[in-house]
Amino acid sequence: MKLTTALCVAAGMLAIGAAQAGEWPSQPIKLLVGYSPGGPVDTSARTFAKYLSDELGQPVVVENRTGASGMIAAQATSRATADGYTINFVASPTLTITPLIQKNAKLDLDNEFSYIGTMVDYTNVLVINKDLPIKNVNELVAYAKAHPDAVSFGSAGIGASNHLSAELLKQKTDAPMLHVPYRGNSPAMMDVIGGKITFMFDISSTAKTYVDSGKVRALAVTSKERNESLPDVPTMMEAGVKDYAVTGWYGMIGPKGLPEAIRARLESAMKTIAQNPDFVKNMKMGGYTIDVYDGAALHKRAKNEYAMWKDVIQKAGITKDS
Repeated sequence: MKLTTALCVAAGMLAIGAAQAGEWPSQPIKLLVGYSPGGPVDTSARTFAKYLSDELGQPVVVENRTGASGMIAAQATSRATADGYTINFVASPTLTITPLIQKNAKLDLDNEFSYIGTMVDYTNVLVINKDLPIKNVNELVAYAKAHPDAVSFGSAGIGASNHLSAELLKQKTDAPMLHVPYRGNSPAMMDVIGGKITFMFDISSTAKTYVDSGKVRALAVTSKERNESLPDVPTMMEAGVKDYAVTGWYGMIGPKGLPEAIRARLESAMKTIAQNPDFVKNMKMGGYTIDVYDGAALHKRAKNEYAMWKDVIQKAGITKDS
């Protein structure tokens, strides 16, 4: 009798959950973004939010929770009520790099989030000072080996994705290169242009402007395939660096325990948006590549990339908050 009662209660709870999911969304949805307004993550999130609002029939309001390379927003997401009204437009470094670098950044990728999926990938571009007599990656590596103290690279800071992209290059080529951290990509790019440092990796959406204007020279992109916005720039593997293929991504996550019906509806909306010609055109103009992963694939991808970057970080001797 007790078992029957328990089963009835469980069935009733499932029915209530299904009914709630069926009514969702009945109010505006908060889309958390862990980066400042106007940056590439925020700009992409606001573009995506417009299409998501159209798909769901409710306003999708971007809320910037800045700080700690996206961790503030990620932690707010993990603590949010799992009702589908708070979700996170997340950039890959928040899940795959930041927890390895920042002292107080702790995330459990298995137990804190519901994974919805990815929409786009982005690649980093290796750019160098245009006046250097270096035309390709092999020449850069050879120059660094011949002049051990002459080659330096900039980044947005210790542990930033472009810092680790360069560390990966060092490890795969055994070339001596000095890291010079900056407070953001822009000042690093200015010093590449000015010749104070040799090169840097920059996200394709911003690097393209400097490449097209002739202010820097692009040697390679980090993605497995060439980037449509820079079709004449080879991949790192085409440039001779074996097994070098790294991309970042933007995706959606929610708090753990998100009802499956709601999670699946968000995933379906994301897939529909990724096929919208206007959205695709907008993203490609920004240097992004449409690359849809479902929730399960995103979870697996995040864990694999976390393990990869952990290995790079350990080999480079980078410590938390170093």
